[in-house]
Amino acid sequence: MRVLVVEDDPGMSRMLIRGLRREGYAVDAAGNGEDALWSVIENDYDAVVLDAMIPALDGFEVCRRMRAAGRWAPVLMLTARNAVTDRVRGLDSGADDYLTKPFALSELYARLRALTRRDPHERPSVLKVGDLTLDPVSHVVRRGERSVTLSPKEFALLQEFMRRPGEVLSRTHLIEHVWDFAYDGGSNVVDVYVRYLRDKVDRPFGRDSIQTVRGAGYRLDPAT
Repeated sequence: MRVLVVEDDPGMSRMLIRGLRREGYAVDAAGNGEDALWSVIENDYDAVVLDAMIPALDGFEVCRRMRAAGRWAPVLMLTARNAVTDRVRGLDSGADDYLTKPFALSELYARLRALTRRDPHERPSVLKVGDLTLDPVSHVVRRGERSVTLSPKEFALLQEFMRRPGEVLSRTHLIEHVWDFAYDGGSNVVDVYVRYLRDKVDRPFGRDSIQTVRGAGYRLDPAT
């Protein structure tokens, strides 16, 4: 999943980016409202972590303009303020949830998981394609009754496939949603990680569910 972090405090921004990447998210970052608004209109994010008190369009205005532009990615708004009026203002501007600083990263992760389950894709809490299941909360993957151990990046890649079973996903799409917007490596990283996934969720079970579509990308075949 691809997340935009909007935070003007460098230390807080670095902490959020490191933590979310460890959880398997692809993370972009913006330090002010103008950059955040441009990013969220130009890119397809699964969620936005938005600090309320950022310069040059505060978080409330960014959220209002996002919604006015028809961008409906779930927004988790962060602020050091804890007054009821600020919480109401954040929700009225279009935010989906609200978290007051200081907060535990574990709570932020849990709130993001809840928000992304409610996005327009209507993702269930546990993804299931054939006999392959993936639980975004516990990070447990199973093929039938057997558990499969994946690295965070392998897990994120499989989750992207399982969110869109049967769809052909280009290498560019996968890099944008599993790696980072600023990722400057070659697209062969996708091929490498697809091979890792096949070695763990397909070949040990005699399956060929992650298929190459020549010239287009990859897809997870729900019938295989």
